[in-house]
Amino acid sequence: MRIALVLGVIGRLLKVFCFAFVPPLCLAAWDAWQGAGSWTEAGHFSISLGVTWCCGWLASQLFVPKADFRRAETLAVVAGTWMVIAHFAAVPYMFAGLSYVDSFFEAISGLTTTGATILTDFDAHGRAFFLWRSMTQWFGGLGVIALFVVVLPQLGIAGRQIFFAEGSAATTDVISPSVRQSARRLWQLYCFLTLLEVGMLHLVAGMGIYESFCHALTNVSAGGFSPHAESVGGYANPTAEWIVTGFMLLSGVSFPLIWVGFTRRPKEFMRDGEFRFYLLCALTAAGGIAFMLAGGVPGGEEVRTSLFQTASLISGTGYASTDYSAWPDRIRILLLAVMIVGGCAGSAASGPKAVRVLLSVKFMWREFTRVLHPRGVIPLRHRGRAVPEDAMRAILNLVLAYILMILVVGTVMVLFGSDFVTGFSSALACICNIGPGFEAVGPMENYAALHPVAKIILTLGMWMGRLELLTVLVLLHPDVLRRLRWRGDRRN
Repeated sequence: MRIALVLGVIGRLLKVFCFAFVPPLCLAAWDAWQGAGSWTEAGHFSISLGVTWCCGWLASQLFVPKADFRRAETLAVVAGTWMVIAHFAAVPYMFAGLSYVDSFFEAISGLTTTGATILTDFDAHGRAFFLWRSMTQWFGGLGVIALFVVVLPQLGIAGRQIFFAEGSAATTDVISPSVRQSARRLWQLYCFLTLLEVGMLHLVAGMGIYESFCHALTNVSAGGFSPHAESVGGYANPTAEWIVTGFMLLSGVSFPLIWVGFTRRPKEFMRDGEFRFYLLCALTAAGGIAFMLAGGVPGGEEVRTSLFQTASLISGTGYASTDYSAWPDRIRILLLAVMIVGGCAGSAASGPKAVRVLLSVKFMWREFTRVLHPRGVIPLRHRGRAVPEDAMRAILNLVLAYILMILVVGTVMVLFGSDFVTGFSSALACICNIGPGFEAVGPMENYAALHPVAKIILTLGMWMGRLELLTVLVLLHPDVLRRLRWRGDRRN
Protein backbone atom coordinates (compact mmCIF):
# COMPACT_ATOMS: atom_id res chain seq x y z
CA MET A 1 0.00 0.00 0.00
CA ARG A 2 1.47 3.38 -1.07
CA ILE A 3 1.10 5.71 1.92
CA ALA A 4 2.02 8.84 -0.04
CA LEU A 5 -0.80 8.20 -2.51
CA VAL A 6 -3.32 7.79 0.32
CA LEU A 7 -2.18 10.94 2.12
CA GLY A 8 -2.15 12.90 -1.11
CA VAL A 9 -5.77 12.08 -1.90
CA ILE A 10 -6.82 12.86 1.67
CA GLY A 11 -5.01 16.18 1.30
CA ARG A 12 -7.08 17.06 -1.76
CA LEU A 13 -10.24 16.21 0.12
CA LEU A 14 -9.15 18.44 3.01
CA LYS A 15 -8.76 21.40 0.64
CA VAL A 16 -12.43 20.98 -0.24
CA PHE A 17 -13.62 20.30 3.30
CA CYS A 18 -12.13 23.55 4.60
CA PHE A 19 -14.97 25.50 2.95
CA ALA A 20 -17.42 23.80 5.33
CA PHE A 21 -16.23 26.28 7.97
CA VAL A 22 -17.62 29.22 5.97
CA PRO A 23 -21.31 29.06 7.13
CA PRO A 24 -20.52 28.99 10.88
CA LEU A 25 -17.86 31.65 10.28
CA CYS A 26 -20.44 33.91 8.63
CA LEU A 27 -22.99 33.27 11.38
CA ALA A 28 -20.43 34.02 14.08
CA ALA A 29 -19.47 37.24 12.31
CA TRP A 30 -23.14 38.23 11.94
CA ASP A 31 -23.89 37.57 15.61
CA ALA A 32 -20.82 39.56 16.60
CA TRP A 33 -21.90 42.42 14.31
CA GLN A 34 -25.34 42.39 15.95
CA GLY A 35 -23.82 42.38 19.42
CA ALA A 36 -25.14 38.89 20.19
CA GLY A 37 -21.81 37.14 19.93
CA SER A 38 -18.06 37.52 19.99
CA TRP A 39 -15.62 38.23 17.18
CA THR A 40 -13.37 35.72 18.89
CA GLU A 41 -15.62 32.86 17.79
CA ALA A 42 -15.51 34.10 14.19
CA GLY A 43 -11.73 34.17 14.49
CA HIS A 44 -11.73 30.57 15.68
CA PHE A 45 -13.58 29.40 12.60
CA SER A 46 -11.29 31.51 10.38
CA ILE A 47 -8.25 29.84 11.88
CA SER A 48 -9.89 26.41 11.52
CA LEU A 49 -10.50 27.10 7.83
CA GLY A 50 -6.94 28.30 7.25
CA VAL A 51 -5.28 25.46 9.11
CA THR A 52 -7.38 22.86 7.29
CA TRP A 53 -6.58 24.32 3.86
CA CYS A 54 -2.85 24.62 4.59
CA CYS A 55 -2.59 21.06 5.85
CA GLY A 56 -4.59 19.83 2.87
CA TRP A 57 -2.35 21.71 0.47
CA LEU A 58 0.81 20.30 2.04
CA ALA A 59 -0.52 16.74 2.00
CA SER A 60 -1.73 17.04 -1.59
CA GLN A 61 1.85 17.63 -2.72
CA LEU A 62 2.52 13.98 -1.88
CA PHE A 63 -0.06 12.82 -4.40
CA VAL A 64 1.21 10.58 -7.20
CA PRO A 65 -1.23 10.98 -10.15
CA LYS A 66 -2.10 7.36 -10.79
CA ALA A 67 -5.54 5.90 -11.42
CA ASP A 68 -4.66 2.34 -10.49
CA PHE A 69 -5.91 2.43 -6.91
CA ARG A 70 -5.38 -0.89 -5.23
CA ARG A 71 -7.97 -2.35 -2.91
CA ALA A 72 -6.07 -1.67 0.32
CA GLU A 73 -5.33 1.92 -0.78
CA THR A 74 -8.97 2.56 -1.58
CA LEU A 75 -10.03 1.34 1.87
CA ALA A 76 -7.25 3.36 3.49
CA VAL A 77 -8.44 6.55 1.74
CA VAL A 78 -11.98 5.97 3.01
CA ALA A 79 -11.00 5.12 6.59
CA GLY A 80 -8.29 7.76 6.70
CA THR A 81 -10.53 10.51 5.32
CA TRP A 82 -13.07 10.07 8.12
CA MET A 83 -10.35 9.98 10.77
CA VAL A 84 -8.35 12.96 9.45
CA ILE A 85 -11.39 15.16 8.77
CA ALA A 86 -12.68 14.43 12.28
CA HIS A 87 -9.48 15.89 13.74
CA PHE A 88 -9.89 19.11 11.78
CA ALA A 89 -13.62 19.22 12.59
CA ALA A 90 -12.60 19.08 16.26
CA VAL A 91 -10.56 22.30 16.08
CA PRO A 92 -13.52 24.65 16.80
CA TYR A 93 -14.41 22.51 19.82
CA MET A 94 -10.89 22.85 21.22
CA PHE A 95 -11.10 26.63 20.71
CA ALA A 96 -14.36 26.48 22.69
CA GLY A 97 -12.50 25.06 25.68
CA LEU A 98 -13.05 21.31 25.30
CA SER A 99 -10.17 18.91 25.83
CA TYR A 100 -8.64 17.04 22.90
CA VAL A 101 -10.37 13.78 23.88
CA ASP A 102 -13.76 15.48 24.27
CA SER A 103 -13.33 17.49 21.06
CA PHE A 104 -12.38 14.44 19.04
CA PHE A 105 -15.27 12.50 20.57
CA GLU A 106 -17.75 15.24 19.63
CA ALA A 107 -16.34 15.57 16.10
CA ILE A 108 -16.42 11.83 15.38
CA SER A 109 -19.90 11.63 16.88
CA GLY A 110 -21.00 14.33 14.47
CA LEU A 111 -19.37 13.04 11.29
CA THR A 112 -20.51 9.47 11.92
CA THR A 113 -24.03 10.79 12.72
CA THR A 114 -23.92 9.03 16.08
CA GLY A 115 -25.22 11.91 18.17
CA ALA A 116 -23.50 10.99 21.43
CA THR A 117 -22.36 14.17 23.16
CA ILE A 118 -20.08 15.23 25.98
CA LEU A 119 -21.63 18.72 26.29
CA THR A 120 -22.93 19.56 29.74
CA ASP A 121 -23.56 23.32 29.48
CA PHE A 122 -25.35 24.25 26.26
CA ASP A 123 -25.63 27.89 27.32
CA ALA A 124 -21.85 28.28 27.22
CA HIS A 125 -21.71 28.13 23.42
CA GLY A 126 -22.97 30.36 20.63
CA ARG A 127 -25.15 29.70 17.62
CA ALA A 128 -22.19 29.16 15.28
CA PHE A 129 -20.91 26.39 17.54
CA PHE A 130 -24.19 24.46 17.32
CA LEU A 131 -24.51 25.11 13.59
CA TRP A 132 -21.10 23.52 13.13
CA ARG A 133 -22.20 20.49 15.17
CA SER A 134 -25.25 20.15 12.94
CA MET A 135 -23.25 20.57 9.75
CA THR A 136 -20.79 17.82 10.67
CA GLN A 137 -23.72 15.42 10.90
CA TRP A 138 -25.21 16.63 7.64
CA PHE A 139 -21.93 16.03 5.81
CA GLY A 140 -21.57 12.63 7.40
CA GLY A 141 -25.16 11.53 6.76
CA LEU A 142 -24.85 10.59 3.12
CA GLY A 143 -21.11 10.17 3.37
CA VAL A 144 -18.36 12.68 2.81
CA ILE A 145 -16.90 10.51 0.08
CA ALA A 146 -20.09 10.80 -1.96
CA LEU A 147 -19.72 14.57 -1.82
CA PHE A 148 -16.06 14.48 -2.78
CA VAL A 149 -16.79 12.26 -5.76
CA VAL A 150 -19.04 15.07 -7.03
CA VAL A 151 -16.56 17.88 -6.54
CA LEU A 152 -13.32 16.06 -7.35
CA PRO A 153 -13.66 14.65 -10.87
CA GLN A 154 -9.89 14.52 -11.12
CA LEU A 155 -9.98 11.32 -9.05
CA GLY A 156 -11.18 9.61 -12.23
CA ILE A 157 -11.44 5.85 -11.94
CA ALA A 158 -10.30 6.03 -8.34
CA GLY A 159 -13.39 8.07 -7.55
CA ARG A 160 -15.59 5.15 -8.52
CA GLN A 161 -13.55 2.74 -6.41
CA ILE A 162 -13.69 5.02 -3.38
CA PHE A 163 -17.43 5.63 -3.77
CA PHE A 164 -18.22 1.92 -3.62
CA ALA A 165 -15.76 1.27 -0.80
CA GLU A 166 -17.51 3.59 1.65
CA GLY A 167 -19.81 1.45 3.76
CA SER A 168 -23.10 0.34 2.25
CA ALA A 169 -23.03 1.58 -1.29
CA ALA A 170 -26.20 2.66 -3.04
CA THR A 171 -28.15 0.09 -4.99
CA THR A 172 -27.87 -0.37 -8.72
CA ASP A 173 -31.30 1.24 -9.23
CA VAL A 174 -29.72 4.67 -8.99
CA ILE A 175 -26.06 3.99 -9.72
CA SER A 176 -25.43 5.04 -13.29
CA PRO A 177 -22.34 4.37 -15.39
CA SER A 178 -21.12 7.76 -14.19
CA VAL A 179 -20.59 7.50 -10.45
CA ARG A 180 -20.19 11.26 -10.28
CA GLN A 181 -23.70 11.62 -11.70
CA SER A 182 -25.04 9.05 -9.24
CA ALA A 183 -23.49 10.81 -6.28
CA ARG A 184 -24.90 14.11 -7.54
CA ARG A 185 -28.40 12.60 -7.72
CA LEU A 186 -28.20 11.40 -4.15
CA TRP A 187 -26.97 14.79 -2.92
CA GLN A 188 -29.75 16.56 -4.83
CA LEU A 189 -32.29 14.37 -3.06
CA TYR A 190 -30.50 14.88 0.25
CA CYS A 191 -30.55 18.67 -0.13
CA PHE A 192 -34.19 18.67 -1.22
CA LEU A 193 -35.30 16.67 1.84
CA THR A 194 -33.28 18.97 4.10
CA LEU A 195 -34.85 22.13 2.71
CA LEU A 196 -38.29 20.51 2.79
CA GLU A 197 -37.95 19.81 6.49
CA VAL A 198 -36.64 23.31 7.17
CA GLY A 199 -39.75 24.72 5.52
CA MET A 200 -42.12 22.42 7.36
CA LEU A 201 -40.57 23.02 10.77
CA HIS A 202 -40.53 26.78 10.28
CA LEU A 203 -43.82 27.35 8.45
CA VAL A 204 -45.99 24.55 9.86
CA ALA A 205 -44.56 23.95 13.34
CA GLY A 206 -43.59 27.57 13.99
CA MET A 207 -40.01 26.74 14.96
CA GLY A 208 -37.40 29.47 14.53
CA ILE A 209 -35.45 29.46 11.27
CA TYR A 210 -32.14 28.77 13.02
CA GLU A 211 -33.56 25.88 15.04
CA SER A 212 -35.31 24.58 11.92
CA PHE A 213 -32.04 24.47 10.00
CA CYS A 214 -30.15 22.79 12.83
CA HIS A 215 -32.77 20.08 13.26
CA ALA A 216 -33.21 19.51 9.54
CA LEU A 217 -29.45 19.09 9.10
CA THR A 218 -29.29 16.52 11.87
CA ASN A 219 -32.62 14.82 11.13
CA VAL A 220 -32.27 13.99 7.44
CA SER A 221 -28.75 12.77 8.22
CA ALA A 222 -30.05 10.53 11.05
CA GLY A 223 -27.65 12.36 13.35
CA GLY A 224 -29.56 13.57 16.39
CA PHE A 225 -27.60 16.62 17.57
CA SER A 226 -29.92 19.36 18.80
CA PRO A 227 -29.10 22.91 19.93
CA HIS A 228 -31.39 22.32 22.91
CA ALA A 229 -30.08 20.48 25.96
CA GLU A 230 -33.29 18.42 26.17
CA SER A 231 -33.33 17.59 22.47
CA VAL A 232 -36.59 17.97 20.53
CA GLY A 233 -38.60 17.40 23.71
CA GLY A 234 -37.27 20.66 25.10
CA TYR A 235 -39.33 22.68 22.61
CA ALA A 236 -42.68 21.23 23.78
CA ASN A 237 -43.97 21.39 20.21
CA PRO A 238 -46.15 18.37 19.27
CA THR A 239 -46.41 19.49 15.63
CA ALA A 240 -42.63 19.62 15.33
CA GLU A 241 -42.40 16.15 16.88
CA TRP A 242 -44.73 14.71 14.23
CA ILE A 243 -42.72 16.32 11.45
CA VAL A 244 -39.44 15.14 12.92
CA THR A 245 -40.86 11.62 13.35
CA GLY A 246 -41.74 11.41 9.67
CA PHE A 247 -38.31 12.54 8.56
CA MET A 248 -36.59 10.20 11.02
CA LEU A 249 -38.42 7.25 9.49
CA LEU A 250 -37.52 8.57 6.04
CA SER A 251 -33.85 8.97 6.96
CA GLY A 252 -33.72 5.23 7.68
CA VAL A 253 -34.96 4.37 4.17
CA SER A 254 -32.54 3.74 1.32
CA PHE A 255 -31.94 6.99 -0.57
CA PRO A 256 -31.76 5.17 -3.92
CA LEU A 257 -35.14 3.60 -3.12
CA ILE A 258 -36.56 7.04 -2.27
CA TRP A 259 -35.20 8.40 -5.56
CA VAL A 260 -36.69 5.56 -7.62
CA GLY A 261 -39.96 5.56 -5.68
CA PHE A 262 -40.53 9.30 -5.97
CA THR A 263 -39.27 9.83 -9.51
CA ARG A 264 -40.18 6.67 -11.42
CA ARG A 265 -41.92 3.78 -9.66
CA PRO A 266 -43.85 4.53 -6.42
CA LYS A 267 -44.78 0.85 -6.06
CA GLU A 268 -41.10 0.04 -5.45
CA PHE A 269 -41.50 0.96 -1.79
CA MET A 270 -43.80 -1.95 -0.96
CA ARG A 271 -42.01 -4.29 -3.34
CA ASP A 272 -38.79 -3.85 -1.43
CA GLY A 273 -38.48 -6.55 1.23
CA GLU A 274 -36.04 -4.60 3.36
CA PHE A 275 -38.33 -1.56 3.45
CA ARG A 276 -41.31 -3.72 4.47
CA PHE A 277 -39.25 -5.35 7.20
CA TYR A 278 -37.98 -1.96 8.44
CA LEU A 279 -41.46 -0.46 8.50
CA LEU A 280 -43.00 -3.55 10.13
CA CYS A 281 -40.44 -3.52 12.93
CA ALA A 282 -40.95 0.20 13.56
CA LEU A 283 -44.74 0.08 13.62
CA THR A 284 -44.89 -3.12 15.68
CA ALA A 285 -42.53 -1.76 18.32
CA ALA A 286 -44.28 1.63 18.39
CA GLY A 287 -47.67 -0.04 18.80
CA GLY A 288 -46.45 -2.24 21.64
CA ILE A 289 -44.83 0.68 23.43
CA ALA A 290 -47.93 2.85 23.05
CA PHE A 291 -50.15 0.18 24.61
CA MET A 292 -47.74 -0.35 27.51
CA LEU A 293 -47.37 3.37 28.15
CA ALA A 294 -51.16 3.82 28.25
CA GLY A 295 -51.88 0.59 30.11
CA GLY A 296 -54.61 -0.06 27.56
CA VAL A 297 -55.87 1.68 24.45
CA PRO A 298 -53.37 4.51 23.82
CA GLY A 299 -54.28 8.12 23.28
CA GLY A 300 -52.70 10.63 20.95
CA GLU A 301 -49.86 11.53 23.30
CA GLU A 302 -48.84 7.91 23.83
CA VAL A 303 -48.94 7.23 20.10
CA ARG A 304 -46.83 10.30 19.33
CA THR A 305 -44.27 9.54 22.03
CA SER A 306 -43.90 5.86 21.17
CA LEU A 307 -43.66 6.46 17.44
CA PHE A 308 -41.17 9.29 17.95
CA GLN A 309 -38.80 7.23 20.09
CA THR A 310 -39.12 4.14 17.91
CA ALA A 311 -38.37 6.13 14.77
CA SER A 312 -35.46 7.82 16.53
CA LEU A 313 -33.75 4.59 17.55
CA ILE A 314 -34.48 2.37 14.56
CA SER A 315 -33.11 5.06 12.22
CA GLY A 316 -30.18 5.73 14.53
CA THR A 317 -31.09 9.41 14.82
CA GLY A 318 -31.06 9.55 18.60
CA TYR A 319 -33.46 12.44 19.22
CA ALA A 320 -35.53 12.30 22.40
CA SER A 321 -38.93 13.70 23.27
CA THR A 322 -38.86 12.21 26.76
CA ASP A 323 -36.48 10.37 29.05
CA TYR A 324 -37.15 6.84 27.82
CA SER A 325 -34.29 5.56 29.98
CA ALA A 326 -36.72 5.81 32.93
CA TRP A 327 -39.33 3.61 31.23
CA PRO A 328 -39.93 0.06 32.55
CA ASP A 329 -37.66 -2.70 31.25
CA ARG A 330 -40.49 -4.33 29.28
CA ILE A 331 -40.64 -1.15 27.15
CA ARG A 332 -36.90 -0.59 26.93
CA ILE A 333 -36.39 -4.08 25.56
CA LEU A 334 -38.49 -3.13 22.53
CA LEU A 335 -36.34 -0.05 22.04
CA LEU A 336 -33.27 -2.25 22.26
CA ALA A 337 -34.71 -4.52 19.59
CA VAL A 338 -35.23 -1.70 17.08
CA MET A 339 -31.75 -0.38 17.83
CA ILE A 340 -30.37 -3.72 16.68
CA VAL A 341 -32.51 -3.80 13.52
CA GLY A 342 -31.39 -0.37 12.34
CA GLY A 343 -32.14 1.42 9.08
CA CYS A 344 -31.97 0.26 5.47
CA ALA A 345 -28.81 -0.15 3.43
CA GLY A 346 -28.10 2.96 1.40
CA SER A 347 -29.76 5.22 3.98
CA ALA A 348 -28.28 7.78 6.33
CA ALA A 349 -28.57 5.24 9.15
CA SER A 350 -25.54 3.25 10.21
CA GLY A 351 -25.18 -0.04 12.04
CA PRO A 352 -25.66 -3.60 10.72
CA LYS A 353 -28.64 -2.53 8.55
CA ALA A 354 -32.12 -4.07 8.42
CA VAL A 355 -31.40 -6.08 5.30
CA ARG A 356 -28.59 -7.98 7.01
CA VAL A 357 -30.76 -8.72 10.01
CA LEU A 358 -33.55 -9.86 7.69
CA LEU A 359 -31.28 -12.13 5.65
CA SER A 360 -29.73 -13.54 8.82
CA VAL A 361 -33.20 -14.49 10.05
CA LYS A 362 -34.00 -16.04 6.66
CA PHE A 363 -30.73 -17.96 6.78
CA MET A 364 -31.53 -19.35 10.23
CA TRP A 365 -35.00 -20.39 9.07
CA ARG A 366 -33.51 -22.14 6.06
CA GLU A 367 -31.07 -24.07 8.27
CA PHE A 368 -33.93 -25.16 10.53
CA THR A 369 -35.82 -26.35 7.46
CA ARG A 370 -32.78 -28.29 6.26
CA VAL A 371 -32.82 -30.29 9.47
CA LEU A 372 -36.18 -31.71 8.31
CA HIS A 373 -35.23 -31.85 4.62
CA PRO A 374 -31.46 -32.43 4.47
CA ARG A 375 -31.50 -33.11 0.72
CA GLY A 376 -33.74 -30.22 -0.21
CA VAL A 377 -32.50 -27.34 -2.34
CA ILE A 378 -33.73 -24.23 -0.56
CA PRO A 379 -32.46 -21.00 -2.12
CA LEU A 380 -32.30 -17.84 -0.06
CA ARG A 381 -34.11 -15.09 -1.94
CA HIS A 382 -34.22 -11.31 -1.63
CA ARG A 383 -35.86 -8.86 -4.05
CA GLY A 384 -36.83 -11.76 -6.25
CA ARG A 385 -33.28 -13.03 -6.68
CA ALA A 386 -31.32 -15.79 -5.02
CA VAL A 387 -28.69 -14.55 -2.59
CA PRO A 388 -25.26 -16.04 -3.47
CA GLU A 389 -23.68 -18.14 -0.76
CA ASP A 390 -20.55 -15.98 -0.70
CA ALA A 391 -22.70 -12.86 -0.18
CA MET A 392 -24.57 -14.58 2.64
CA ARG A 393 -21.29 -15.61 4.22
CA ALA A 394 -20.07 -12.01 4.10
CA ILE A 395 -23.30 -10.82 5.73
CA LEU A 396 -23.01 -13.33 8.55
CA ASN A 397 -19.36 -12.39 9.06
CA LEU A 398 -20.28 -8.73 9.37
CA VAL A 399 -23.16 -9.40 11.79
CA LEU A 400 -20.82 -11.56 13.89
CA ALA A 401 -18.19 -8.81 13.80
CA TYR A 402 -20.74 -6.31 15.14
CA ILE A 403 -21.74 -8.67 17.94
CA LEU A 404 -18.15 -9.36 18.95
CA MET A 405 -17.22 -5.67 18.79
CA ILE A 406 -20.15 -4.71 21.02
CA LEU A 407 -19.19 -7.42 23.51
CA VAL A 408 -15.55 -6.33 23.58
CA VAL A 409 -16.26 -2.60 23.87
CA GLY A 410 -19.03 -3.20 26.42
CA THR A 411 -16.66 -5.26 28.54
CA VAL A 412 -14.01 -2.54 28.38
CA MET A 413 -16.58 0.04 29.42
CA VAL A 414 -17.54 -1.97 32.49
CA LEU A 415 -13.87 -2.48 33.37
CA PHE A 416 -13.40 1.29 33.31
CA GLY A 417 -16.14 1.92 35.84
CA SER A 418 -19.46 1.91 33.99
CA ASP A 419 -22.34 -0.16 35.30
CA PHE A 420 -23.47 -3.11 33.18
CA VAL A 421 -26.40 -1.38 31.44
CA THR A 422 -24.49 1.84 30.82
CA GLY A 423 -21.43 -0.01 29.53
CA PHE A 424 -23.12 -2.27 27.03
CA SER A 425 -25.78 0.21 25.93
CA SER A 426 -23.09 2.82 25.25
CA ALA A 427 -21.15 0.24 23.23
CA LEU A 428 -24.24 -0.59 21.18
CA ALA A 429 -25.22 3.07 20.79
CA CYS A 430 -21.78 4.15 19.57
CA ILE A 431 -20.82 1.20 17.37
CA CYS A 432 -24.23 1.25 15.70
CA ASN A 433 -24.06 5.08 15.54
CA ILE A 434 -27.29 5.63 17.48
CA GLY A 435 -26.13 8.08 20.14
CA PRO A 436 -27.95 7.86 23.47
CA GLY A 437 -28.11 4.60 25.38
CA PHE A 438 -29.59 3.83 28.79
CA GLU A 439 -28.91 4.79 32.40
CA ALA A 440 -25.89 7.16 32.70
CA VAL A 441 -25.75 7.71 28.90
CA GLY A 442 -29.51 8.00 28.45
CA PRO A 443 -31.28 10.57 26.24
CA MET A 444 -31.23 13.31 28.88
CA GLU A 445 -27.67 12.53 29.99
CA ASN A 446 -24.29 12.70 28.24
CA TYR A 447 -20.94 10.92 27.95
CA ALA A 448 -18.90 13.59 29.76
CA ALA A 449 -18.42 11.64 33.00
CA LEU A 450 -16.87 8.59 31.34
CA HIS A 451 -13.20 7.74 31.82
CA PRO A 452 -10.99 9.33 29.11
CA VAL A 453 -9.87 5.89 27.93
CA ALA A 454 -13.50 4.80 27.67
CA LYS A 455 -14.23 7.87 25.54
CA ILE A 456 -11.35 7.01 23.22
CA ILE A 457 -12.60 3.43 22.88
CA LEU A 458 -16.11 4.65 22.07
CA THR A 459 -14.69 7.20 19.61
CA LEU A 460 -12.91 4.43 17.71
CA GLY A 461 -16.08 2.36 17.92
CA MET A 462 -18.11 5.15 16.28
CA TRP A 463 -15.52 5.47 13.51
CA MET A 464 -15.37 1.74 12.84
CA GLY A 465 -19.14 1.37 13.06
CA ARG A 466 -19.72 4.09 10.47
CA LEU A 467 -17.37 2.27 8.10
CA GLU A 468 -19.03 -1.07 8.92
CA LEU A 469 -16.04 -2.49 10.81
CA LEU A 470 -14.47 -4.56 8.04
CA THR A 471 -13.20 -1.51 6.15
CA VAL A 472 -11.01 -0.72 9.15
CA LEU A 473 -10.23 -4.24 10.35
CA VAL A 474 -8.94 -5.35 6.96
CA LEU A 475 -6.29 -2.61 7.10
CA LEU A 476 -4.86 -4.35 10.17
CA HIS A 477 -4.41 -7.60 8.26
CA PRO A 478 -0.76 -8.77 8.18
CA ASP A 479 -0.86 -8.89 4.36
CA VAL A 480 -1.49 -5.14 4.35
CA LEU A 481 0.84 -4.15 7.17
CA ARG A 482 3.91 -5.94 5.85
CA ARG A 483 3.50 -4.36 2.41
CA LEU A 484 3.35 -0.75 3.56
CA ARG A 485 5.43 1.47 1.30
CA TRP A 486 5.87 5.23 1.00
CA ARG A 487 5.84 5.45 -2.78
CA GLY A 488 7.05 2.05 -3.91
CA ASP A 489 5.29 0.25 -6.74
CA ARG A 490 5.44 -3.16 -5.18
CA ARG A 491 2.06 -4.84 -5.35
CA ASN A 492 0.02 -5.42 -2.17
